[in-house]
Amino acid sequence: MSQHGKRIRNAKDGIDRSKLYGLDEAVKMIKERATAKFDETVELAMNLGVDPRHADQMVRGVCNLPNGSGRTLRVAVFARGAKADEAKAAGADIVGAEELVQTVNEGKIDFDRCIATPDMMPLVGRLGKVLGPRGLMPNPKVGTVTMDVTNAVKASKGGSVEFRVEKAGIVHGAVGKASFSADKLTQNIKAFADAVIKAKPTGAKGTYVQRVAISSTMGPGVKIEPGTVLGG
Repeated sequence: MSQHGKRIRNAKDGIDRSKLYGLDEAVKMIKERATAKFDETVELAMNLGVDPRHADQMVRGVCNLPNGSGRTLRVAVFARGAKADEAKAAGADIVGAEELVQTVNEGKIDFDRCIATPDMMPLVGRLGKVLGPRGLMPNPKVGTVTMDVTNAVKASKGGSVEFRVEKAGIVHGAVGKASFSADKLTQNIKAFADAVIKAKPTGAKGTYVQRVAISSTMGPGVKIEPGTVLGG
């Protein structure tokens, strides 16, 4: 425990908690402090000026990270016939219809992303209490209810990241791994932030993006000057 505590103290050393850093400097600091024995995930958090209790202030969407997420996702597809064959050909890990609904209903969920063709939604809709709390329920707004299962599967496998604002008005998402180059992390971060900007709801008032920070799995957070993330 003492070594663990020392590593965390060392990671925090040199970070001014009251300072806003430029994106490039923040990424460098995160990479330098990601010293765990595994490849840490880098996560971006954005505090937004919204109250998600109001329907017109809900923020939800999907971002296709230009350099991938660094994760290997298991993708399940609810489809029949030709669309099921298409999903398998695109690399889906699990494909099925009624039998897959039954499997999921029994609590056997061996996947990270869920896609469904529109005709399957009356069946999949019954799984709301199982898939909903896990953030796995297919939704047309994020491209997971679609007839284009090939591109949906490839996007999920290639690094698409779904996001949804939490009760406190915070959106967060994995934007890569600590092993990524600084340039690749920067590109992913800007792409994610841009997707959140484009998902700005009609009911948002005042300053939309209020605070931005990045962190790695085992490392401290670094606050970022929002303008350096949103500036193209």
